[in-house]
Amino acid sequence: MSIVKQTAIIIIIILAFLLFGKNFIHAQSADSILKKAAKASGFEKEMRNVNSSQIKGKIIRLSDGVSGIFQSESQQPNLYRETITFNNAETVRSFNGKSAWMQDSRDGLRTLTDDASEGFKAESFFRVNRWMRNKDEKTIVSGGGKSSLFGKEVFALTMTTAKNAKIKLFFDTISNLLIREEISFGDRKRVFEYSNFRVVDGVQEPFIIKMSEGNEKFEIQIEQVLHNVSTNLANFDFPRNPNEALPDVRAFLDEVTRNQDKVDKAIENYSYVEETTDREFDKSGNLKLTKVEKYEISNFKGQEVRRLIERNGQSLSVKDQEKEDKEVQKDVEKIEKNEAAEKPPSIAEILRASNLTNPRRENFKDRNVIVFDFERNLKVNLDKNVDMQLFQKCYGTFWIDETDKQVARVEAKLGENLNVGGVVAKIKKGAFFILEQERFDDDVWLPSISDVNITVRILLVAGFKLNQISKYGNYKKFKSEVKDSEVGKP
Repeated sequence: MSIVKQTAIIIIIILAFLLFGKNFIHAQSADSILKKAAKASGFEKEMRNVNSSQIKGKIIRLSDGVSGIFQSESQQPNLYRETITFNNAETVRSFNGKSAWMQDSRDGLRTLTDDASEGFKAESFFRVNRWMRNKDEKTIVSGGGKSSLFGKEVFALTMTTAKNAKIKLFFDTISNLLIREEISFGDRKRVFEYSNFRVVDGVQEPFIIKMSEGNEKFEIQIEQVLHNVSTNLANFDFPRNPNEALPDVRAFLDEVTRNQDKVDKAIENYSYVEETTDREFDKSGNLKLTKVEKYEISNFKGQEVRRLIERNGQSLSVKDQEKEDKEVQKDVEKIEKNEAAEKPPSIAEILRASNLTNPRRENFKDRNVIVFDFERNLKVNLDKNVDMQLFQKCYGTFWIDETDKQVARVEAKLGENLNVGGVVAKIKKGAFFILEQERFDDDVWLPSISDVNITVRILLVAGFKLNQISKYGNYKKFKSEVKDSEVGKP
């Protein structure tokens, strides 16, 4: 290399350092920041031995100076409960490992859904595990740059869950302790600021917490922090109302199963449109739309037939539509020859294979529902059908319409890895599914929305992720037999 070239390169490096060097010095990797924080906080060693905790203290509402009681308790792996009491009026939030619920004087007692649910689930997991088990929840950690907070230099990181709940963390660059959290879910945000740290069982615990949510601001003065104390797991469960009469569970579920079987048959008399939206997270934890497709759906001899008609807002070209129609006809021929893939399990089949707990009566979308948490019934052998095996390894919550005995909503999460075809493929633990059904024409309940997030590993090398939401509509009922040549066409 000539002296001229060497000199030019040195000048470029110097200029780059002068222009960007400050950012280079200040920026650190997220992993590096979290490792330093874990060591400084005692999480790296001592926190791993903490299976449960209880925190008690005084809470002051800053708008009027009224004081009350703050309590929280947690239990591995993700159980959390928070209780705030002012003048005998309690606000309770809790996650029992399957469903999140809340009780307050304004809206009463209810199971949380959508953003409120996912935000509190993320907070519960964080309260129990901090940032030590991010990979278990497929959490993306981004950031690492320096900023200023309370006159201090801090490192700012953002944790984004698979359900797009975000927890922003601010670490003091000198002590490496966490001094602020911002937990966002939908259009709401909870902010916590920490100070006055003291060592409890080797763990740095804050004894002054400033909390804000909406327009309300509070100061929490912690009086007691206990680790590894006996915890009553029933404390995390949805409270039972002794004066609330619930239907006989077994008889109720038998009727639900019979009705759901009718729905599975009735849907064969309908065609409808499904719009699917594929999403993915970038490295910064931003959720982006990647593809939108629209399908016409019909049923033929008990099997679903899908016909693609639109992609990213544009109708298929004549050539592509002809190609799609040929593929649809091939699917019909396979159904005729009984060569089509096995039908996915119905909700009724999932109900039969589940252990249902925590029954309660609620209101969901202006309908009276009975809500159950569910988990695998160990007395039921795993089905050979892969789809059924998948749901048999799930846990979550059912919302069942009390009048029509139909499933209005189901949330399910895969509790363990599922091998498919021996070791050929693996559906990874943490996959989740949401399905909602709505009453249609006062006659039958039909799907309205589904939300799927799943990761599949193939041959320990390759794999794919599916993060997709589907919306269903434009239902049309027909009475005559559907001919082969008409299947999948409007």
